[in-house]
Amino acid sequence: MKRMAVLTGGGDAPGLNAVIRAVVKTAVHQYGWEVLGIRDGYDGFLQSGGVIPLDLAAVRGILPRGGTILGTANRGNPFARKAMKDGQEVVLDVSDEIIAAIQALHLDALVVIGGDGTLRIAMEMGAKGVPVVGVPKTIDNDIGGTEVTFGFDTALMIATEAFDRLHTTAEAHHRVMVLELMGRDAGFIALHSGVSGGADVILIPEIPFRFESVLAKVRERAEGGSHFSLLAVSEGARPVGGQELFARSGDAVYVPRLGGIGQEVGSYIDRQGFETRVTVLGHVQRGGSPTAFDRWLATRYGAAAVRTATAGAFGRMVALRDGKVIDISLEEALAVPKRVDVHGDAVLTARAIGISFGDD
Repeated sequence: MKRMAVLTGGGDAPGLNAVIRAVVKTAVHQYGWEVLGIRDGYDGFLQSGGVIPLDLAAVRGILPRGGTILGTANRGNPFARKAMKDGQEVVLDVSDEIIAAIQALHLDALVVIGGDGTLRIAMEMGAKGVPVVGVPKTIDNDIGGTEVTFGFDTALMIATEAFDRLHTTAEAHHRVMVLELMGRDAGFIALHSGVSGGADVILIPEIPFRFESVLAKVRERAEGGSHFSLLAVSEGARPVGGQELFARSGDAVYVPRLGGIGQEVGSYIDRQGFETRVTVLGHVQRGGSPTAFDRWLATRYGAAAVRTATAGAFGRMVALRDGKVIDISLEEALAVPKRVDVHGDAVLTARAIGISFGDD
C-alpha cells in the first residue's frame, strides 16, 4: 500500500479541515492509499507523537469545523529553527533531519497546505528530493497562480458583517468608525469587504494614502449631512512616504507583526474634531466555520492534490483558474505574489461609487 502524509502550516484559515478530509477520503476511496497526519506543521516530523494515522473515522464530522485538527505553526521553518545550544539561542537548519524522518516513514507523497511561506519551504524541500504537492491557503488571498485561496471568502464575510454592525452604531452616534483588517502586503480583504460593507474610505498596502485626503472625505460627508463615516484599513496600509507600522519587530525566525495603523488613522481624524472609534478585527477573521464556498473550494483542492500526487507530479500546487482546478509548478505560484490591481475593475468600481483610497 502506498502512503502519503498531509500537514498544515502558517496561520490557520477556515477550510483547512475540509482539505484534510478531502485528501483522506480521496486517497482511501479512489486510490487505496494510506494517509498520515503531521502535527504542527513541519515540526511534527521531529516531535514525539507528531505523526498520526488519518483514516475515514478520523476525518468524520470535521467539514464545518474551523482551524485544523493537525495543528499548525507559523514559525516552523526547517531551514531556520530556534534552539538552545550551550545556553545560547541559535538558529539551526534541521531540514536534513526532517528529510530523514520522511524517508523513515516511507512516504510516497507529502501534501503541504499553507501560504507563501509554507509553500516556499515545500518548494525548497522538493529541491532536496521530497515528493511534495502544495495546496494554497491564506485569508489574504495573496498567492500567485490561483484566482482565489480558500479561507479568503470566510474572512471576507466576517469583515463585511463587522461593517454592517459598525454602520448602525456609527450612524446612531455620528461617529467615524475605523476597522483595521488583516492584509500585510495585499489589500483584498479591506477592498472587498469595504465595498460590500459600504465603507467610505479604503486604505490598502498597494495605494499609499495621505491623512489629509482621508480627512477630506470625512469632512465632505459631514458637510453633506452624513455625520458618520466607515473606514476600512488594511494592517499593511502606509501613508505616502511613510512605512508600515509594527507591533513587534522580527528576526531570523519570527516575522514582524503588523499593527497600529488603524489607531494612527483614527487618532488623526479624532484630533480634527470628528469623534472616532477604532476596531481591530484581528484573529476573528481566521476563526469559525468556513463558508459554503470555502468548503467547496477546499474539498476540490484536497481531491486535486491527491490526484496530482498519485500521478507523480511533484513540485506542483493545485490552483483555481477559469473555474477549473488545475496544477501549476510551485516556482510559478511563488514567482510573483498576488496584489490588488490598482488599475483593475475592483478599484475602479470603488472609486466610481465614491469611495476614497486616500490618494486624491
